[in-house]
Amino acid sequence: QVRLVESGGGLVQTGGSLRLSCRVSGVPFSPYNMDWYRQAPGKQRELVATITRLGSKEYNESVEGRFAISRDNAKNTGYLQMNSLKPEDTAVYYCKLWREGSYSWGQGTQVTVSL
Repeated sequence: QVRLVESGGGLVQTGGSLRLSCRVSGVPFSPYNMDWYRQAPGKQRELVATITRLGSKEYNESVEGRFAISRDNAKNTGYLQMNSLKPEDTAVYYCKLWREGSYSWGQGTQVTVSL
């Protein structure tokens, strides 16, 4: 059974940094792609960043240059480094593991950026 566990969220001031982790268990990580999504109160869930199984990366333009997605296949873990955080980055952040015909979500971790 696939299980994704996010960690690293919290409260940070504007301009601060956080590093989110998404630990994968139940399947080998390397054949899968990973996304990070976020959902703010009253808003739709939006895609923040993607890293493919081959290491290609894409970002939502709202986080380009501030966030960095990465993965460590040996540790079965994906990461989202978030720098220069803004209040509008406040949301629950979710990781998603996927490949064709299959996907799984983590439970989410809260990120709150104060003024």
